[in-house]
Amino acid sequence: MRILITNDDGINSPGLAALERIARTLSDDVWVIAPETDQSGVAHSLTLSDPLRLRSLDDRHFALKGTPTDCVIMGVRKVLPGLPDLVLSGINRGQNLAEDVTYSGTVAGAMEAAILGIRSIAVSQAYDWNAPAEPDYSTAEAHAPELFRKLIDFEMRPYTLFNVNFPACAAEAVKGLKVTVQGHHEQSGLFIDERKDGRGFPYFWLRFQDRGKSVHENSDLQAIADGYVSVSPLRIDLTAHDLVNRLAGVLQ
Repeated sequence: MRILITNDDGINSPGLAALERIARTLSDDVWVIAPETDQSGVAHSLTLSDPLRLRSLDDRHFALKGTPTDCVIMGVRKVLPGLPDLVLSGINRGQNLAEDVTYSGTVAGAMEAAILGIRSIAVSQAYDWNAPAEPDYSTAEAHAPELFRKLIDFEMRPYTLFNVNFPACAAEAVKGLKVTVQGHHEQSGLFIDERKDGRGFPYFWLRFQDRGKSVHENSDLQAIADGYVSVSPLRIDLTAHDLVNRLAGVLQ
């Protein structure tokens, strides 16, 4: 089984190294193509106005000046000797749940693989933002191999992917696994933090804030909050199918 790994935290991310260790429990044919720099929040963006510059670290590890989506395309279309059987994206530094999956470069890497017809899993590790700078990836490392083997064997429809999040607790404290739906926060999580530079001119940061609990039952948010591994099947199709016939009746 050939595995391609990417992420959005960059080629030097500890989460990327952890995911490679997980991948090597599944296969010896593992390739890594990750962004040269942190690409968090780039979502499913492509680099179209600048060249993609690929830097080889060795024969199986590459850094790309581009997005996670670019990395998957580069791997599939240029670098690998053949199509990968599996694309793993992550391990993201922090959870990717609810609406945040639409911002996530980690999820986007898995989305691009799904578009290309390749089985894919986005992987994220939740952690306390007030704690040390990096999550404890040992939780994901302990539980991911067995889980991934099951997901690899699961029959999937085209254009679908898995979004897997591990809770912010020690490996032995994980309560189990839940198959979840994408949650929804009660309020927007982004606000503007205004500051001033040394000359008194304003500049701004986007910042997250506490957004309350999920308003959906069996959500990814609730599973992580309760100490469970969350596995959400996602699809590329964004159509609101429940509205198609009703809207057609109004407009035609």
